Amino acid sequence: MEGPQKNNDNHESYSYFRSMNRNVKLVFLFVIFQSFGRGIWAGNVLSTYIFYIAGESYSTLGIISSATGLTMTLVVFPAGHFADKLGRDIILRTSAIFGLISVIILALGNSVESIVVSLIFWGLFLGMSRPSLEALFADSVMSRARSKIYAWRHFAQNVSMAAGPFVNVALFKIFGNEWKLPILKSVMYFGLAISGLSLFLIFFMSDEYTLGDDSEAVEMDKESTEKNRSTNFHLKLPSKARYVPYILLVSNLIIGIGAGMTVKYFPLFFIKIYDLKPISVQVIMGTTSIFTGFSGPITQRFSIKKGRAQLIFIVQTLAIVCLYLIALYPPVYFVIPLFIARGSLMNASQPLSRSIIMDLVPKRYRGKWNSIEAIAWGLFWNISAAIGGFLIGPNDNFRLVFLTTASIYAVGTALVLLIFPLVPSEIYENKKNQ
Repeated sequence: MEGPQKNNDNHESYSYFRSMNRNVKLVFLFVIFQSFGRGIWAGNVLSTYIFYIAGESYSTLGIISSATGLTMTLVVFPAGHFADKLGRDIILRTSAIFGLISVIILALGNSVESIVVSLIFWGLFLGMSRPSLEALFADSVMSRARSKIYAWRHFAQNVSMAAGPFVNVALFKIFGNEWKLPILKSVMYFGLAISGLSLFLIFFMSDEYTLGDDSEAVEMDKESTEKNRSTNFHLKLPSKARYVPYILLVSNLIIGIGAGMTVKYFPLFFIKIYDLKPISVQVIMGTTSIFTGFSGPITQRFSIKKGRAQLIFIVQTLAIVCLYLIALYPPVYFVIPLFIARGSLMNASQPLSRSIIMDLVPKRYRGKWNSIEAIAWGLFWNISAAIGGFLIGPNDNFRLVFLTTASIYAVGTALVLLIFPLVPSEIYENKKNQ
């Protein structure tokens, strides 16, 4: 019986993806190629490049990196507002132009000043594109059936991101397995080209292909007047459920503050504390992204039975434990699995969190809400990165910043306990219980 059932599941998955509308397919393609390019040039390669070109200063790395977040903050709220008023596609196409400018400047420049200018334009791109892209995506996915498609997007994004570091392994073999500026820049060229080309996919996304009422927010305190609707997103919820998006937003903001202090410095942690070479770091980062990609769909599967909020709390708590253990500086054969587990578990909650928020936020406000969420990974993430650089200091005190981050994570995760009884179930669960 297992064979036919497996074939049936594969057929259902194939039909499910074929049924996606044009926007969803384009967002998947964009996420795949953009993540693949960024997996090569951004993250550990860019951070290391900035660190060395800035004179091996953690604080300078944090300050330079904050240029993106500060710029995002200036444009993200206006971008979200105009995305709701003028249309998501108009803002997206404008953002793509800024993204192309950023990529070109970073590819051609070889100074701290050019990096700062490039990161400012990248901040314009992110600040304008994120609210519109997330709103357009949410408007193109049926309500109360979001977690599955968000989990698969999470999978596609992280597996593509993982491919970047593995490509870097080959590039570092070609150019040299050393942390030197010319080598790092040569590696970055390949990723920048892919990221630049992926931006052209944005011009094919359109508001014309979004769904109608099927993607609208779940109603609260109202009995369904259309009992036979196949979408079944009309659901009687307690009035307190209206606070769920706000609680999750605050939780995500707190998590963003903690993440900013640490994530940017992990490559340097492996370089300074464990004396790892570029190829070793690329393998670690790539493997982490692979596990992160699989963690989304797996967590989503468990959430059907246990609940989305409950799974967010569980995976984030496990990730916090891993980070506390990393702060002990265990042997390298132990710290690597801990690092992989920390990254994959902490990020596994993102699709669930976003699916809950988009289920409860009306379509007409999604641009603004996604603007606010972008602040967690814009302003707070990058400003806290500067703070993290100061905490590490000239003595490579990674332990202090890891313990601080884990404690901040714990505060943000504790808030999720408040929404356990308030999160609406999904259609998948209802079908299983019928």
